[in-house]
Amino acid sequence: MKMLINGKPVKASDGSEIEVINPATHEVTDTVPNATQADIEDALEIAQIGKKIWRNTSVEERVRILTKAARNIEEHKDELGSLLCRELGRPYNQCVEEALSAGANFRAFAEKMKHHMTEILPGKESDLVMVQREPLGVVICVTPFNFPLGLYAFKAAPALAAGNAVIVKPASVTPLASIRMTELLLEAGVPGEALQIVTGSGENVGKILASSPLINAVSLTGSTKVGIETASHAIRNLSRVFLELGGNDPLIILKDADLDLAVSETMMGRMYNAGQVCCASKRMLVHSKIADEYIERLCTAFRQMTLTNPFEENCDMGPLISENAACRVEEQIKHTLKQGAVCLSGGHRFQKSYFEPTILDRVTANMDVAKDMEIFGPVVPVIRFDTEEEAVAIANQTQYGLSAGVITKDYQKGLKLAMQMESGTAVVNGCGDYRTFQTPFGGHKQSGIGTEGLLMTLDEMMLTKCVVLKQIL
Repeated sequence: MKMLINGKPVKASDGSEIEVINPATHEVTDTVPNATQADIEDALEIAQIGKKIWRNTSVEERVRILTKAARNIEEHKDELGSLLCRELGRPYNQCVEEALSAGANFRAFAEKMKHHMTEILPGKESDLVMVQREPLGVVICVTPFNFPLGLYAFKAAPALAAGNAVIVKPASVTPLASIRMTELLLEAGVPGEALQIVTGSGENVGKILASSPLINAVSLTGSTKVGIETASHAIRNLSRVFLELGGNDPLIILKDADLDLAVSETMMGRMYNAGQVCCASKRMLVHSKIADEYIERLCTAFRQMTLTNPFEENCDMGPLISENAACRVEEQIKHTLKQGAVCLSGGHRFQKSYFEPTILDRVTANMDVAKDMEIFGPVVPVIRFDTEEEAVAIANQTQYGLSAGVITKDYQKGLKLAMQMESGTAVVNGCGDYRTFQTPFGGHKQSGIGTEGLLMTLDEMMLTKCVVLKQIL
């Protein structure tokens, strides 16, 4: 597939390409251009034209186009799901669900924009003040490998609804479904100057885009390290940054917890997308009185899982994104075992990039995995605690603050603990992986800057201007 610049499919100016590998079969699925600096500069120059065209397009017309785009995405859900399954390795049905979610996002932000009105405020004596909102200009949307379509929509939908030109930079390992979704948006009527997608390595393409004085904002989902680097580039031109970054989210399971629910939520948090979810629970803090039974039930659930080709209907979990990713998880497990943990189940990769569902018991609060070592894989570290105060202290002893959860039959106690945990989202009787397009979503501490979601992002994608009419009354 080719990247899309000025509405046209183009190769890299030097002809260089990146192979997109199917992590389940290790075959080359397709290739995409590895954009050069000249290609990126072309896209940035075209975006200067696009921002004028799109901001001067009426709100009604933008809403019509984005609503049509949502229909296009939904009508092509199977095609998008198939592309995503091949490049990411997540089970096919879950990939189709992500495509539908992306379509819903575009529809929701289009609908929200219809009700984004100019405000009239009283001024001094006979004056009136109009509060208007204008597009920022050019917004760069940098998306990660693990949810390419969903996070594309979370970023580009509000940016486009607000009248900005957008350049999407997808992860180099999962660009295919994003390119196809861009085509569907262009087919719906978004001008090619106002929406472009540039492929290539994040280190090169992302840095050039974020550093450019021709942009006005960067919205990025990625690691904390990459987020800090991106912000350091963007701030030189005072470009806004919206960052959703790493997390090592806790799930506190209290003594009175429904263990079936606790296991179900653990499976959702650690096995969905093979554990490659930023806001999923990654540290299981379990009361010592119930820890053994919890682990026994979790082992039973693991034995019932089917790890196979993600296109198979019975597939519960596919591979990690690459063999390198699986090797990294394996090394993190070895490191944790050296620190004193015990592996009760799994612990190894197979078929290069698949990974066994893993339980690490006897993890203590001073181990790296209990603090800031985020494991992006299907690994359940179990940290035993005796008091609620101890659990909250362990939950908060990290640089991250993305999401958190607590399992208990006592909702009053659950709410109390949720309020004490330092995170952007805290879920009572669920893992931290809770996100809809309506809810504000963002991280505290080193987990991000800014908030995504229907209630917040549209305003963040616009400038506020006061227009004063003096002595008009």
